[in-house]
Amino acid sequence: MTTDFRKGESGTELLARLEGRSSLKNLEPLIFAKEGFPIHGDAIEFYGPEGTGKTEMFYHLITRCILPKSEGGLEVEVLFIDMDYHFDMLRLVTILEHRLLQSTEEIVKECLSRLFLVYCSSSIQLLLTLHSLESKICSHPSLCLLILDSISAFYWIDRNNGGESFHMQEANLKKCTEFLGKLLKEYQLVLFASTQAIMQKSSNQMEGPLSMEHQCNADIDYRPYLCKAWQNLVTHRIFFSRKERSKGGKQDFEIVFSNTRNHSVGRCSFNIADCGVHFFST
Repeated sequence: MTTDFRKGESGTELLARLEGRSSLKNLEPLIFAKEGFPIHGDAIEFYGPEGTGKTEMFYHLITRCILPKSEGGLEVEVLFIDMDYHFDMLRLVTILEHRLLQSTEEIVKECLSRLFLVYCSSSIQLLLTLHSLESKICSHPSLCLLILDSISAFYWIDRNNGGESFHMQEANLKKCTEFLGKLLKEYQLVLFASTQAIMQKSSNQMEGPLSMEHQCNADIDYRPYLCKAWQNLVTHRIFFSRKERSKGGKQDFEIVFSNTRNHSVGRCSFNIADCGVHFFST
């Protein structure tokens, strides 16, 4: 399929693919500035239980991308693939209206024109969708960010459909991951994807590439369960958790971000208001 596409690639599309895309290093300085990411080709995983602010953080990052530069945004395009069917367009518009100095219908529409929203209901549909979207990615040099919410959505379905064969259980996600790696490399994209924390980890279990972080952060309950190809693609993990709620106070959240290459870690806290994510120091 890719070969057929390459044969029909126009000169405009070739230039769009090769001329490079905008940097996302200023995407969210409060999280990423110290580590100097994300850069082209990075794959960042949001990991945590349901209700820990992962989707709200996606809204925050989308807003930062699609806002015009005159409003402090990056003015780049985002492709959001919703596999949990949780995306709330009204919520995103509310955040945009709070962030814009002059919130007119025309400006909001202009911002939303930089967002491409796609829905997938199975891992095989995700694979076909990624292939079909390559031409859009190629012809849109301002499309810099790809978001998958969530990459673990079809885990149990694929396990059931794969029968007793571990290889068949992971086959679709492995193919998706391999193609995602190709898109990141060839088109200089940045990928964010969420993973639900559905596995419980015993207190004495220490495994995987993040064991060093575990020794420093015993409160992180992390157990990788997606295919090895996905684990190898991820360059950074961000762990989401709820903090203890003070009596009558807002629900606060904490994120711990980890670089899988050099095992460095960092922390920050946030809460969620009508205007979106609000970071604060602890």
